[in-house]
Amino acid sequence: MRSRVLTIVLGIGVAFSLVVLASRASMFHLPANHQGYEPVQPIAYSHRLHAGELQIDCKYCHFGAEKSRYAGIPPASVCMNCHQFIKAPLGAIRAEDELAAQEGRAPREVVSPELSRLYDAVKQHRPVAWTRIHSLPDFVYFDHRAHVNAGVVCQQCHGPVETMERVRQVSDLSMGWCVNCHRDANEKGIGGRRVNASINCSTCHY
Repeated sequence: MRSRVLTIVLGIGVAFSLVVLASRASMFHLPANHQGYEPVQPIAYSHRLHAGELQIDCKYCHFGAEKSRYAGIPPASVCMNCHQFIKAPLGAIRAEDELAAQEGRAPREVVSPELSRLYDAVKQHRPVAWTRIHSLPDFVYFDHRAHVNAGVVCQQCHGPVETMERVRQVSDLSMGWCVNCHRDANEKGIGGRRVNASINCSTCHY
């Protein structure tokens, strides 16, 4: 009787352990796999707002993607193209206008806390210290312009950034993932065009 109870208890323990391991399987990664990495940035920049609601093209900010190996992190001067005029959300500005009208005074300038960090960086002539999210090993060669000019959309590698409040790494960016993408492109084409995406080792490792 005792051995039967022990067997049942052990069985339940093993089953529970398997359930826990299965639920946490997505948390385990191979070395250098940063899939799911979602760091807090020095300024809470919303891709959902800018790329999603406002539909700003990715290449407006990441203008290096078409012309160089690197997409690049936009300098503060690009942000200031808009934010020298737009200093706070519309709701906050309207609330101040209504309050000023009630109090019989001129509206005060409203500056959001996040944008004040941008303005501080500009005044101090220092770049915003963004945390890099997508990073490949030094022994891998990747060229943004080859992919962008072939018609590969940004979301193919970076996921639906236009829905992200804070950007995270969606793909594992492993060699197998890249090679399979090249194979699919050769089989199906990109945007209705045939392509010849290399699967030769020396293309990315030279």
